[in-house]
This record gives sequence, C-alpha cells and structure tokens, in this order.
Amino acid sequence: MASLAPNPPDTRSASLTGGVRLFGRFQLLRLLGKSERGMLWLAVDPRDNVELMLAMPRTQPGEGAAAWHHAVRRAARLNHPRLARPLDIGEHERWPYVVYERGGRLTWAEKLGAQGLAATELAHWVAQAAQGLAFAHEAGTAHHDLQPWSLLVDEEGHVSVLGLEVAGAPRASVTQPGGLDELRAVRDAAGQDVLALGLIAHWGLSGQPPLDEPDIGKVIAAMPPLGSDFVRLPWSVPRPIPEPLRAIVNRATDRQERHRYLNARTLQRALEGWIKTTTEQDGGPLALLLDRLRQVGTLPAQPGSADRAARLALMESARTSDLAEIVLDDIALSFELLRTVNNATLAGGRVSGDGPVLMLRRAIAMLGLDGVRRTALSLRRWPGPMNEQAANEMETLIRRVKRAGRVATRLVPAGYDGEVVYLIALLQNLGRLLVQYHFPDEAGQIRRLMQPTLVTLPRKTAAAPTETKEEPGMSAEAASYAVLGADLEALGAAVARHWGLDDSVQHMIRRVPPTAPVRTPESDADILRVSASCANDLVDAMGLPADRAAKALNLIVQRYARPLGLTGKEIQEALQGEGARRRSPPPATGASAPAAEQPAGADANKPAAAPRPPAGPWSEALAGTLT
Repeated sequence: MASLAPNPPDTRSASLTGGVRLFGRFQLLRLLGKSERGMLWLAVDPRDNVELMLAMPRTQPGEGAAAWHHAVRRAARLNHPRLARPLDIGEHERWPYVVYERGGRLTWAEKLGAQGLAATELAHWVAQAAQGLAFAHEAGTAHHDLQPWSLLVDEEGHVSVLGLEVAGAPRASVTQPGGLDELRAVRDAAGQDVLALGLIAHWGLSGQPPLDEPDIGKVIAAMPPLGSDFVRLPWSVPRPIPEPLRAIVNRATDRQERHRYLNARTLQRALEGWIKTTTEQDGGPLALLLDRLRQVGTLPAQPGSADRAARLALMESARTSDLAEIVLDDIALSFELLRTVNNATLAGGRVSGDGPVLMLRRAIAMLGLDGVRRTALSLRRWPGPMNEQAANEMETLIRRVKRAGRVATRLVPAGYDGEVVYLIALLQNLGRLLVQYHFPDEAGQIRRLMQPTLVTLPRKTAAAPTETKEEPGMSAEAASYAVLGADLEALGAAVARHWGLDDSVQHMIRRVPPTAPVRTPESDADILRVSASCANDLVDAMGLPADRAAKALNLIVQRYARPLGLTGKEIQEALQGEGARRRSPPPATGASAPAAEQPAGADANKPAAAPRPPAGPWSEALAGTLT
C-alpha cells in the first residue's frame, strides 16, 4: 500500500498498481501540500488525461460525514471569481474529497521561494484572496485551514481560494445549529482565516515560513491567545518592503487580537488603498475622499459661526479684521475660504503674483463681503452626516487642533503673522480632520491601534504570579497605513494640492516626523513649519495619561527648544497660555515664504489677531517636568 502523507490517515484508500498510485479513479501524481488538518494532491483522471487537484481532510469525518458533505456543498454553491469552483465532490472508501481544475494555475506554495515575492505583486495577490474570503465569510462559510497551497494564481495574476470547509470545522462547541453558538463559531473561524492570510503574506515577503513552521495552523496555535509567540516582519529581508505594506502585514499578524483586522474586508480595503495610492496619483483613499468632498463638503460649519460671519458680511462697515477673527474660529469656513481663493489658480491662472493665499484677511479682500457671505451659507450645518458619537469625537479633535493653533502663535517669533501660523497648525491636521469627518469608523480604528495595551507575560513557573507589561501602540503613520493603506498626512497634503496650494505650502503643512531630528530653521517657511509642529506635538502629548505625558513633553522640549531658540519654561508658558508673543526671531536665511505675506499698508511687525485660550494650568502630575 502507498501512503498519502507521513503518518497517513488514509493508507487503506490509496493503492499502488504497476508503480502508479491510485485513489479511486484518480492517479495521484504528487503532493502539492499538507497540514495537520488537510492536504492537496495533483492528480489526473485517466479517462481524459487532464490534470486535477484533489483536496481532502487528513482525518475521516466518521460520524460527521453528513455534516462535512453539507458544509462543503453549501460552500461550493458560492459563485465568486476569487473562489475556486469544485468540479466534483465525492468519497472513496469513506474518505471524502473535492476535485478542482488545475488549468494553468499554480499554488502559492509552488511560487514561494527563499527570495520572497515582490511587494506589489504580493499585495495584489493577498488583496484578491481577502476579497474571496470576505465573500465566503459574509455567506456564512469559512476555510478553516488556509495554507499557501490552498491559494491559486494563474499566469495573469488572478488569484482564487480553494478548499472552503474541506478541512472541516471544529463544531464540538456548537450546541445550537443555526443559533448564536454557530454564528460565533463562523465569526471565530473567519478571524482565523484572516490571521492565516496575514501569516502567508508574511511568508511571501520574508521568504521564510513564520516561526520556521510551514503549517500555518500550527503557527496560529503558537500565537496569542492560544500561545505566546509573536510574528513580525524582520528588518532584514530579501526584497525591500514599503513601510505601508509592512504596517498592514504586521497588523494582520499582531499579537494583540484587538489590533488585528476585524474581517477580510478591512484587510482587503487597506491593501487596495495602498495599491491604488502607489499606482494612481489620485487613487485609493484619496479618490474616495475627494468624492466625499464633492458630495458633502470639506467639513461642516460649527454651530452658529457661519451665520455670524454671514450677518457680519452684510454690514457694509464691517472691518476685515473683525470678520477674519470670526472666520478663524470656524475651521470649516477658514478652509473653505482658502480653497475657494486658491482654486482660482487652477481654474484661470494664478490670482496673484504673490503665490498661494494663506491669510484670511487677504482672502476676504479678494472675495468681497458678498463672496464671504455666500461661502458661509454654502457650508453644511453641524453635524452633517455624522452620528452623535462621531460628532462628539469630531468636537474633541477640533478643540485639540484649535489649541495647537493658539500655542503655535505663542511659539513663533515676533514679526510672523499669527493668523498664518495658526492656519498652518490647523492644516497640519487636515488629514486627521477629514478622515474623522468622512470616515469616522476608520478614524476610530486608527486611534485604537495607537493606544498602548497590557500584555500578560508567560509564567516562568506554574506557581509564579501573573505579570503584565505595557506595549506601546502603533505610530500614527503606521496605524493609518494599517487601516487605510495611506498616511493621514499624505491625504491632507493631497487635498491641499487640489485646493491649489503649491509645494512651498505643502512643505509647511507637513509636521516634522516624530523620529526625525529637528534642525535649526533656515528659512521663514521652516520657522513656521517647526513652530506649528512643536505646537501640535505638545497638544498631542497633553492628551496622553499624566505619567506618559510628562515624559513626552520633556522629549518635545529636548527636540524643539534649541532650533526654536526657546527655554523649557517658555514652551511651558506657551502651552499654558501664559506666554506673550516672542519678541525676536531666531536667525533664518532664505527667501520669505508666502506665509509671511502682509496686505498693503499693514504693519509687518504687528501680529494679526488670533484666538487666545484662557490660561489653563497643567495637571499637578506635569508641574515642574519641563526644565
């Protein structure tokens, strides 16, 4: 007798005749893959001499044979281009099998090698597999044993998943067929499928099986919550891995269950977002965002502010500075005026030889009072399409962003327009604001991924007490990549480009990366960018728990004090709202940036009116931490 696999469960089902291994009417050519729960054979039907693939479980269903056939036939009825269609479902000597066409398709196991796969190619494959799994999961079925050999790809790169339900679902815990128990079992099995796909993606990028174990099911058993091993992409890999893709794959295999993708659809969207962002200038999340901007506007007007601006614009004697102060208090109206004025550079040539407009007083002068009134009345009223929870989260974010703008006006040297640095600090949060308004669910996922988590450490001995440690969450950039496939800041910069803001402005509205050194500013634009970045970092740090906030604030002082020519006390006073505007700027060279523009006749050394917060002391836990 010939065996189908080491320690075979089916020696009685295969026979050796004249050197040919047979399984029923099929001639078995070679084993394409095996796991603890399933296997896949390359076979041929001698009747027509066509190569086929036979998928079967490693153990006979026994008394569960009827349930096995029911589940597999139910899955076989699903019609989707990313799911392989069975040609036949049968049984030989009480051993069930499913027949699939081979055609020109290879398994991923046959494609994987020590050099791994190109990042873009693998991302396309995984996104397609996730699409097929999502369709199956939404129909109430799962794979239960996803392996590299159960994923197929043809010569044109089209992927399909084979073997749904073939390994058999562990249904011992299902006491109510069709009830809550079964629904929970399907949900858990779908989560295992998504984790398995993430592990296969890890294998494809690293060129090595995760944990050096080729059976993905055993890897899953070694990871939390069942085990303690964790899987992350190594930094030393055969081929370069773009950071967004690294973040997506690492999230798919995260040791924390709550950090992993909730379902295959979210993984698919993250991958497709990155693919389209890299292959199309305005593709992926940006295309969806731009479409939403056309439908519901940039942001909703804050309660009452647009009406106040419209009423003031009706007064012929209204001062531009008074109107600008009201407009500045409403982020939506401020952004809409900037968009309207700067879009003229795209529609009919540059509106002015002075570059993009970054001052509301100038925008108001260009549009006229009637134009301001029309713009204010065109805004969607609060809260727009947001539900109550999303609106509350949006209000919290707006308060933080406004506070950063006010802090920035105290950090920037005298001689720089406070209104401009306030707007730059706001625009550095453009991506966050837009995603929170238009995609609140995704914004919530990003926040959760950034939160630290407590991890239970394995006990050294059975009698040892349980120990935990706090693991930091993802960076904002990595979390954004993992959810959207694109960086929030990049989305904001792309929208700003569509508004007509040029490269010089896009440079200023990009925050200094948290891991990058802060260099002494060499131009006016750099001073404005660094001042706004410092303000945003300070306000973000104040949102942390007190013990972590103190450490974060000290690090911010270390990074920014010397480049901005400030002391720790001055930064603390700026954050508390007690400091006055600085009197002299640090030395800077280079041409004046558009942000320093002043209207004709204005005093260049007099700061513009900008909102000021009430003085608010730090918590006692932070007092005295800045030196």
